[in-house]
Amino acid sequence: MKYLKWFDEVERIVVEDDLCKFLGVNDDGIIEISYVDIVKIAGHSCATVAGAYLMALHGLKALYGDEVPRRGEVKVEFKKLPRDDNTGVVGSVLSNITGATADFGFGGIPTGKYNRRDLLFFGVDIKSDLCLTRLDTYKKVFINYRPGKVVNPMSILMSAIKPDAKKEDIENFPKRFQEMVKRVFENQDKVIEIV
Repeated sequence: MKYLKWFDEVERIVVEDDLCKFLGVNDDGIIEISYVDIVKIAGHSCATVAGAYLMALHGLKALYGDEVPRRGEVKVEFKKLPRDDNTGVVGSVLSNITGATADFGFGGIPTGKYNRRDLLFFGVDIKSDLCLTRLDTYKKVFINYRPGKVVNPMSILMSAIKPDAKKEDIENFPKRFQEMVKRVFENQDKVIEIV
């Protein structure tokens, strides 16, 4: 797949997944997830997908510190419902990174180990956009994503789809749109809040 070179500059998320090791995918269960991997799964790159990736990256760092995050051992809770402000898209990204699912994921082996169900929740009464909880220590991290501090995706979109859009605005829309996404990554310290 051809993609923008700056995608490779985005910090990768490294997780350890015992199920991966158990099933013989690799010897150590270590999985490295790139922004390109998430773009492929989502089918696109936008401020929402970028924000979801960054919430996972920084949330897992805050939750695990110097330890490698344990995929399948994190509860993921959202304040909003899946259809509110594309929260479902964010949930899909977080599900792919953390392994957490609602009722549709892997139910585990007969001993109950490696269950991924009932770890992803929407419409939870929490103080932030997202809460991640370690299942081993019950440590919680609360995360907000505020892209409006650095970008206005709707303004860029409207410039290309409004009835009187200029030809040059329509033609250069994809470039301007991805430049906007890049700004999100360049300003992680402003758009991601650990509260």
